[in-house]
Amino acid sequence: MIVEDINYPSDSEVKKALVDIGRRIYEKGFVAANDGNISCKVDPNTIWITPTGVSKGFMTSDMMIKMNLDGKIIAGKLKPSSEFKMHLRVYKENPEVMAVMHAHPPIATSFAIAGISLDKAILPEAVVQLGSVPVAPYATPGSQGVPDSIAPYCKTYNGVLLANHGALSWGRDIYEAYYRMESIEYYASVLMYTGYIIGKQNKLSPSQVEELLDIRSNLKH
Repeated sequence: MIVEDINYPSDSEVKKALVDIGRRIYEKGFVAANDGNISCKVDPNTIWITPTGVSKGFMTSDMMIKMNLDGKIIAGKLKPSSEFKMHLRVYKENPEVMAVMHAHPPIATSFAIAGISLDKAILPEAVVQLGSVPVAPYATPGSQGVPDSIAPYCKTYNGVLLANHGALSWGRDIYEAYYRMESIEYYASVLMYTGYIIGKQNKLSPSQVEELLDIRSNLKH
């Protein structure tokens, strides 16, 4: 399935954005050392992805790797992220996705380690912009088990927690994927404070949630 009428960004635009977002997630503490990976499409069958073994806060455009959705490297001097199979699986499961990012934001990752989904209706913004965030079963990082574990969630969610690993988000452009990662960490933070520190959560009523879902549905059109 190929999605038509998409204005794909240029190679230079994508590489510049990968550098920008890599710096942002590093400065926010969403990744440590050489953790994390980001990718973005430039046509229906081609992506640019960040390299392995390089801090996301110190990347340059010439470090990026171009590859097709079959995993064949087209351009780039470095090796792609060891998690590239996870990215490719998201694109194959959901052709509307234009960008994918994986990071280890501390609070969201703590929920992933605890095996707790982000699914309580307490924030209107989370209901409208993000939706619930499930936990995918654990698989060894870099193995085929990881793409297999996330496959069921790629079409119906905007992100997923990776059990004992971190978080994964995707979007209709590279910045939407990044903003969803920000939203996942913020949502996890509020759930932590209200549920485990303050110890009280006033959940939205079913009718309130229904109104928010209507707003969310309208935003997609």
